Parts: sequence; structure tokens; C-alpha cells
Amino acid sequence: MKLSGATLSYGKQQVIAPVHLEINPGEHVALVGRSGAGKSSLLNMLYQQAAERAALCPQSYGLVAPLSVYHNIYMGQLPRHNALYNLCNLLRPWATRRAEVAELAAELGLSDKLFSAVAELSGGQQQRTAIGRALYQQAPIFLGDEPVSSVDPLQAKLLIELIQSRHQSSVIALHNKQLALSCFDRVIGLDQGKILFDLSGDALTAAQLDALYVDA
Repeated sequence: MKLSGATLSYGKQQVIAPVHLEINPGEHVALVGRSGAGKSSLLNMLYQQAAERAALCPQSYGLVAPLSVYHNIYMGQLPRHNALYNLCNLLRPWATRRAEVAELAAELGLSDKLFSAVAELSGGQQQRTAIGRALYQQAPIFLGDEPVSSVDPLQAKLLIELIQSRHQSSVIALHNKQLALSCFDRVIGLDQGKILFDLSGDALTAAQLDALYVDA
């Protein structure tokens, strides 16, 4: 994925300044910065540039609340099948698809919720369902907007590791500074739509991360 001088504005307000950014195959990148820094906007720009190769896990989850965890995760592969196949699966899940989704749900700690309606789940369970749907797409790139914000730090680390193990590359926006330092090859710091630093995890210090969150 590559952005060369790309910008984004809403009306007269520029939310992403001209940005030059390349994400190479095999890289796992964290986007950090305060709320409103431009992380979500930058993720959406990357997704538009690589939609055919990327699975997007949005901050709003984008789940269908009346449907089950199984059906929401299955939606990750809706485009791979025709309408009749998908309709039959809605009414009575195909054995192969059920086994695949059940295995993934087990890794996400959702085995006992597989046929529970999403509306009945906690925020953390809904978030894991949204991750499951993205994983089930089996795309080479994962783009996540705060995908682990509703789970505890240990679960968050395990989920990040699962995401990275299933994707060639990932770009994940998050606020957890410790996760950014410990789980990613590269960390990009944003403020007011501008990239303030783009460093390897080994080269970045906690002090540099902390400075992003200090009011000017």
C-alpha cells in the first residue's frame, strides 16, 4: 500500500495533510495519537487504496445485531458465494462453513456464543465478533480501527498476535502505548492529520509516545 502526497478534507477542513506513506508486505504497523488526530481517516484512505486485498475492522464494528455471532463472522466471505448459497446458509448453516467459523470463534473465546444474537453480547464480545468477520475474509492485509479497545490488556495482546499471525501485513490504530511498543514492527505517530514520526518499534521510546498525548 502506498500513499504519495495524498490529502483528505471535509469541506474546508483538512483532516489529513499531504502524506507520503508506504506499507510493505510483512510489516505490522501501529497508528497512534490522540482522538481526532487522523488515525481513522488515514486507515480509510489506505483501505480505499487496497480494498481488494484488505479486511477492514471499523471502530463501529458494523455488525448486524439481530443475527448470530456465526452469521456475522460468516459475512466475511459473503462475496465468495452466490446469493442462493448465502440464503441457504442463513436458514441452515452449511456444515463446512459452520466448522470453519466455530474453529475461529473458539480462538476468539466465543464458542459458547456462536448462535447468540450479537445484540445480546457485551462490548468486548461484539468487538471480537467484528475481528472474527475480518479474519474470516482471509485477506492478506488487516486494517483495524481500535479493534481491541473493549477488552483487557492481556486479551488485547493475544488478539493482536492472532491478527498478525493470520495476515501478511496489518495497520492498526490504537491508544494502548504498551501494545504499540511491544507488538508492532513500526509505529506511526499522528497529530492534527500530520505524521510526526514513523519509527521501528525498537527505535521508539515511551517518552516519544507520551509526547503525542500532551496538550500543546
